[in-house]
Amino acid sequence: MFGLDLTFLDWDIIRKFVLGGFWFSVQLTVVATLGGVLVGTLLALMRLSGKQVLMLPATIYVNGMRSVPLVMVILWFFLLVPSAFYTYLPDGANHRAEYSAFITFIAFEAAYFSEIMRAGIQSIPRGQVFAGQALGMTYGQNMRLVVLPQAFRNMLPVLLTQTIILFQDTSLVYAIGAYDLLKGFTNAGKIYGRPEEAYLLAAVVYFVICFALSWTVKRLQARIAIVR
Repeated sequence: MFGLDLTFLDWDIIRKFVLGGFWFSVQLTVVATLGGVLVGTLLALMRLSGKQVLMLPATIYVNGMRSVPLVMVILWFFLLVPSAFYTYLPDGANHRAEYSAFITFIAFEAAYFSEIMRAGIQSIPRGQVFAGQALGMTYGQNMRLVVLPQAFRNMLPVLLTQTIILFQDTSLVYAIGAYDLLKGFTNAGKIYGRPEEAYLLAAVVYFVICFALSWTVKRLQARIAIVR
């Protein structure tokens, strides 16, 4: 009816064009999530430290990153960082776009994870913090042993939801030529003359993956709520 022909995407085509891009998208999502949570936690602790010398740069960084579109940050880093920087990385000359995507996503997502972490830390009753202080714990010990374990549990559904959004955002690396999931479908569609079918299948794949992950997060959130 609409002139679509999906038979061109057999397993050989998917293996040749799509799987490599899918693997890069997964890698980028996992690395950006882990790196973003780590850097975001440090930023959140800086903003909650009560020390102006730590609060001010963390606040400027978080608000600045959250005020700029991700695709602009990707382009800035890719175009403005000298090529010589990538020569210090393994095979950096041939994978400049991929390395640029990893670094940019970690730096950008850290600002969003920072706000999630800060909200989670502030959700812990102050009485528990005071109890830790009464036991002689330092600020670092209190955070590591009392506050952060509970905060991570409270924030887990939100962190996973942000990770799903991050996976969707990986498609923006097309702007710098990185080979992600969407790029794989795009190349297959161009080579075999079926761009409409390729984009349609890409949308279906993104929907299935994100819907399955969202359903898992809802189940996890319900289970945590029952435990409480």
